[in-house]
Amino acid sequence: MVELTPKAVFDYFKQINRVPRPSKHEEQMIAWLQQFAAEHGFPCKVDRAGNVLISKPATQGYENHPGVVLQGHMDMVCEKVSSIEFDFMKQPIESYVDGEWMKARGTTLGADCGIGDALALAVLTDPNVQHGPLECLFTRDEETGLTGAFEIEPGFMNGQYLINLDSEDEGEIFVGCAGGAGTTATFRYTREAVPDGYVMLRVMVDKLTGGHSGDDINKRRANANKVLARFLYQVWDKYDARLIDLKGGNLHNAIPRDAQAVIAVPAKDKEQVRIDFNVFAAEVEDEFQVEEPNIEFVLQSADDVAAEAIDQTTARNLIFALQALHNGILEMNQSIHELVETSSNLASIRTHDDTIVIVTSQRSSATSARDNMCRTIAAAFRLAGAEVEIGDGYPGWKPNPHSHLLEVTVDAYKRIFGKEPKVRAIHAGLECGLFSEKYPGLDMVSFGPTLRGVHSPDERLLIPTVQMVWDHLVEVLRCL
Repeated sequence: MVELTPKAVFDYFKQINRVPRPSKHEEQMIAWLQQFAAEHGFPCKVDRAGNVLISKPATQGYENHPGVVLQGHMDMVCEKVSSIEFDFMKQPIESYVDGEWMKARGTTLGADCGIGDALALAVLTDPNVQHGPLECLFTRDEETGLTGAFEIEPGFMNGQYLINLDSEDEGEIFVGCAGGAGTTATFRYTREAVPDGYVMLRVMVDKLTGGHSGDDINKRRANANKVLARFLYQVWDKYDARLIDLKGGNLHNAIPRDAQAVIAVPAKDKEQVRIDFNVFAAEVEDEFQVEEPNIEFVLQSADDVAAEAIDQTTARNLIFALQALHNGILEMNQSIHELVETSSNLASIRTHDDTIVIVTSQRSSATSARDNMCRTIAAAFRLAGAEVEIGDGYPGWKPNPHSHLLEVTVDAYKRIFGKEPKVRAIHAGLECGLFSEKYPGLDMVSFGPTLRGVHSPDERLLIPTVQMVWDHLVEVLRCL
């Protein structure tokens, strides 16, 4: 079995994974960090937003060096496979080693950003790491609202440099990121009786790959909500169907892995609908044969459902809007090769007592393009009769071509590993964009160990890259 080194980093990661920390519910993590600081004698403060800052004086001989902030977020995405019961507010994450990878049993691993937090804690407690005045910042609610970064106040931290430890590709140094916003549509409906002679069917799309709606949007993964909407559109275009229930996806920043609907169709059309479904499933499986090898389609009777249908006008407008809605990449960046500039994700659909709520997220490295994408999504929903709300959004992080921190970080990497790192921007959102607004002179980079399957139960950490990032981080701190 591969060795878990550095030992201190993995020990802290294990401890962090015992602490429940869903987004917007980080109270136990805040208390744990405060206890950690008290046990080691480090100054610690918590701001009104719940951000935690732990400080450590410079090591001997580094008293006059500039201050450095190591930053990560304390919350985690809480996703699980549908076949297990798991309470993220109470149960610890169960990790295990599979070859060179660390994984979790049926849930997200929490390495985003738990492994970054563990790296920062290990730096704080290692007497051999040389550094100037050090601050470790742990922010709240990065995954669902960037709340901590939004609400951090000027003067809470004092470092000249900030190293964000929330990246997912070892050997890549990030110097810019996309901004984002969310567009939410609400359809209001009434219930009406299902006509006599109709049968109930449950339609399911399951076991897609999913992933991060920013960093994985260029990997051509299927969106379960869009796939299901495609089939529903075909049904509504051909049959006199009724919609009973519709739900899919979960988090705004995750590509949905599963979706399902309950529909009613005339009994005389049941077998033809089943034939259409089998043809549709075969076509989609062929379309996504590389990206989605495990995709699963299920059509079964739903005789246990005794509900009334969503009124026909709303159901039709909803399904047609979902078919028309743009999802995935809209534009590639013209200046940076292979960087997605603008995208949208149809994140979640939920049917409530008298409303259907659809959450989408838009990202772009150009604010005007992000706003235009939001308006495009909003227009499709408004044409269908929905109420639409566009969130305030968050800014991107513009690369600094004159960054001293970047120069030191690149040189340290070449010195240790004998090769050039990749310097790039990322389509996912990082908190650095918000920090740059509150701290205009802050020099920032982002790097971290390799993660895959982030924001899904397939999340995994490439163990050897943790030691590489540790060595790199220690060298950067020594050289600043």
